[in-house]
Amino acid sequence: MVYSSRVLALLLALCIALITSLFLSLFQSVGPTALLVAFLIGFSVSYLLIFIVLEFLIFREINKIYKLIGKLKKKELSSIDKQKSGVLNPLKTINEEIYSFADLKQKEIDELKKLEAFRKEFIADVSHELKTPIFAAQGFVHTLLDGAVNDKTVRTKFLKKAAKSLDGLDVLVQDLLTLSHIETGQIKMHFETIDLYKLTEEVFEQFEEEAEKKDVKLRIDGPPHKVLVYADWQRISQVMTNLISNAIKHSYEDSEVIVIFDIVKKNVITSVKDFGEGIPSEHITRIFERFYRVDKSRSREKGGTGLGLAIVKHILEGHGTKAEVESTPGKGSVFSFKLPRVKPEKTDHPDSFESIKH
Repeated sequence: MVYSSRVLALLLALCIALITSLFLSLFQSVGPTALLVAFLIGFSVSYLLIFIVLEFLIFREINKIYKLIGKLKKKELSSIDKQKSGVLNPLKTINEEIYSFADLKQKEIDELKKLEAFRKEFIADVSHELKTPIFAAQGFVHTLLDGAVNDKTVRTKFLKKAAKSLDGLDVLVQDLLTLSHIETGQIKMHFETIDLYKLTEEVFEQFEEEAEKKDVKLRIDGPPHKVLVYADWQRISQVMTNLISNAIKHSYEDSEVIVIFDIVKKNVITSVKDFGEGIPSEHITRIFERFYRVDKSRSREKGGTGLGLAIVKHILEGHGTKAEVESTPGKGSVFSFKLPRVKPEKTDHPDSFESIKH
């Protein structure tokens, strides 16, 4: 709906001119000619003044408001130009307030739509990931119930496979709980001075057998020395566990996984380097999303829950830092992050660092 200031100005000017003429007709000294002149002058002046006021202070802004509402209905808010209000024009201020409110609400709606899409995708991913080990375990158990349990060799084989599927399910559930607790703030970081070199050696011990199966060598670059940082031991241990585990899984056989500690002015940069498949550049920005896999079929063959890097991301965010990735397809990847360093003689102050050999 668009209003016209001309019609209303014409009607109001006529009314003013008539009232003026009627008022002057009360005086006997005013003749018909004078009344006509007064009418014309009153009409002209009133029309001009009323038209200017209505057009520039009221109706132009009212029409903009209606156009704004029309665009809101069509969801074309981005095509509207926002202008600064005039001091003498309160309607323009109202127009801007409507625009700002509508813009805010539109952003809220867009954010809710994104969250809803994310929720649906997350539920679908969780359902799929849960079904895989559950169906596998069901299949083995039902096969045993159908008579295979009487064969000792088959029974042992199928029970081991069912147990492996259930172990995978337990890992997935634990990772989901860990991620949920971190995101909701239920897990608090316990900061203290920790030795990253010792922590990495302990993580290496966990993966010795897995690395030997692929003939992958695990090593820390450089001679043994303390690498003291201010962080949460348990959570950084999770970070290193996930990064080293991924590095081994995606490394080529007869290669190596290297952990490098680079000491800079106020931080220690920890890098986990592998020589393997690498990650295509178009996937780099998404690998820290929950359940995101570069190659879904091959990734599931290698195992894992698809939550490891998401956990890494949230733990590092809790430490005020983030993971950096450099990768070349066919050659390997480097995942790195930095933590505040600590001097051995001042273990309560994360402002400096000094290497000490054993």
